Amino acid sequence: MKLFIRDHIPLLIFTMLELLAVVAVFWFDGYDHPLTAFYGIFLGLFIMAGYLIYRFFSQRLLYMRLSRPFEALNESIAAGGTAPVSQAFNHLLETQYRHYQNLLQTWERKQQEHLTFMNQWVHQMKTPVSVIEMITQGEDDERLLSISEETDRIRRGLEMVLYVSRLETFEQDFSVEPVGLRQAVNETVHELKRYFIRSHVYPEVQVDDGVMVQTDAKWMRFMLEQLLSNAIKYAAGTGSKITVSARTEDDRSLTLEIRDRGVGIPKADLGRVFRPFYTGENGRRFKESTGMGLYLVKEVADKLGHGIRIESVPGEGTVVRLHFERSQVQVRNR
Repeated sequence: MKLFIRDHIPLLIFTMLELLAVVAVFWFDGYDHPLTAFYGIFLGLFIMAGYLIYRFFSQRLLYMRLSRPFEALNESIAAGGTAPVSQAFNHLLETQYRHYQNLLQTWERKQQEHLTFMNQWVHQMKTPVSVIEMITQGEDDERLLSISEETDRIRRGLEMVLYVSRLETFEQDFSVEPVGLRQAVNETVHELKRYFIRSHVYPEVQVDDGVMVQTDAKWMRFMLEQLLSNAIKYAAGTGSKITVSARTEDDRSLTLEIRDRGVGIPKADLGRVFRPFYTGENGRRFKESTGMGLYLVKEVADKLGHGIRIESVPGEGTVVRLHFERSQVQVRNR
């Protein structure tokens, strides 16, 4: 209604000026009957009001659509009235909607083709990486050990690419079930065993065997691998421990804590570590940083309904906490 009034204010002003001009012409021509003049003005305004009422009801849906934003894209092609302008406007929106849908389908198809190619390529690359790992395994030659380290980095990079592509179809690729938290931590630590040894840091697991959490086992191990890899990278060479512990809160929820004693994160970077590709000051010091690890962990945690927080003191270390709600926690007696 407000939009309709604002749209027709110029017409109302023009009509009033037109009626006054006609009355003035008759008045200056010697016709000086005020009641007749007022009657003429009233009649003109009455006819004008009838026209506005007709116009409002014939274009009411159009003004309603223009007065509020669309909550969904398909609302733009709803009926917009019977007036010619309303029908023309509706036809324009329908045309735009079809163009948008065609463009969207084209890009979705291209994205799906790209994801399919990336998945196939990663799986193909994992085969030669596995062969290289088998060749270099158990050898004492420094050159082969160096090749083994680089191969390990390649393997973790390929795994990250694979999980990034799966994140696009996360809803089709997860299954929530009870997962033993200590078992998931131990499996991840074992997977990163060589990385721990090369970096001269040591894992310390303080998680009870009976703790179970409702989550997806595969994505849970992915989050743990990213968090532990970060902890190892920023504590490398310190000879310190990386502690993984779990504690029950007062409301019977659970917090999984990963603590390192490394370089820590500068305060200026702490609020932005979950942004994609953000590496900050540490990214300039540690060339392996991609800025994707914590971003992916945050995305996965949000999708699984887990909370994540991070605290850090430069020079003292970093603590990352994964929070599981009460409904996601089970404690079994051993």
